[in-house]
Parts: sequence; C-alpha cells; structure tokens
Amino acid sequence: MAPRIFVRRRDGRIEVRLTSPGRELVTYVATETLAAEVDPTHQWWASLTAPITPVEDADDPLVVLARQSEVTSHAELVLNTAGEEFLNDEEAWAWLCTLQVGLRALHLGAGVRSEPEVENLEPAVRELIRSVQSLLWSLADVL
Repeated sequence: MAPRIFVRRRDGRIEVRLTSPGRELVTYVATETLAAEVDPTHQWWASLTAPITPVEDADDPLVVLARQSEVTSHAELVLNTAGEEFLNDEEAWAWLCTLQVGLRALHLGAGVRSEPEVENLEPAVRELIRSVQSLLWSLADVL
C-alpha cells in the first residue's frame, strides 16, 4: 500500500505529505494556470476560457468572467500555500480545483480525449498527467 499524500487530522486540518518534486508540480500547475489567464497565446489559455457546459454559458461573458476569476483566485491561493505542512478545507479545495484545471489543460494540450490515449503519449507527458491525476485522487479522498 502506497503512503498517503494527504491525511485528514483529528483537528480537521489536512496534512500535506508531498516531497519537494510533488510541491514543485503543484506550483507548476498553479503558475501555468495564472500565466494562461492573462496570455491568450499560452498553451493552457483555451482550456481556461472554454465553457465547461457550452449550452449554459457559451454566450454569457459574465459567467465566463466569474469562472476565470474563481480559477485565478484558486491558483493564487495554491501558490500561497504550496509550502505549507497543513491545509484547511478552503485551501485544499483551491488545490483540487487548480489541479483539475491543470489536468484538463494537459489533456487538451496533448490532444488526449480518452484515458487509453494517455498510454500513447511520450513518457514525460504521460508521467506528468499521471502525477497530477494521482494528486487529484489523493486529495479528493480526504475532502
């Protein structure tokens, strides 16, 4: 059994047992998310601006703006807490949301539309996607 990366403590806090490379990955995802938010040429920009539910908000710029603001706020909170030993629920939720955005952007950037396609990616990209997925599952398990 693999060691748990995130552990819910009795006092309600979530302990973060990430190695330095794991924290660097979280920081990378948050940094790229923020960079993409302000740069329309950024590889992740399309995944941040595309409607999550096209029939509901494709033509509503206020919904798109609200979603972008939330994504940015989450990514900023992740950067502020990336080195912390413990997270509260709000911070953990920001991590989860930011990692989800990053995973979506990585999938879109790699042209992956289904899970079996991940196996055909070059090893570095496949490992990056698998690492983000692993963090997401581990964090979702304690939330």
